[in-house]
Amino acid sequence: MISDTIKKRLNKDRPMISITVRMPEDVVESMKALAPLRGFSGYQALLKSYVGEGLRRDEAQFSSSREARFIAALKKLGVPDSVIEEAERDVV
Repeated sequence: MISDTIKKRLNKDRPMISITVRMPEDVVESMKALAPLRGFSGYQALLKSYVGEGLRRDEAQFSSSREARFIAALKKLGVPDSVIEEAERDVV
């Protein structure tokens, strides 16, 4: 069974909040260069991906949720987010 947290994250229309993050200019420039190579439209989408990957990894590490550990294992094996999200939608 999928946890409520994961179900909420699958909702593309969930509420959003704007934040401001100060980052070194060279880091932002690197993300701008890497974003298209990783298939992202821009550096902000890449940054959200990095945050999401780290968040899922930490949630899996600190959670006793079997689903979170399973998703983390898939990520470690290189399964793309889009494939995992599609599989989760099919399970629901």
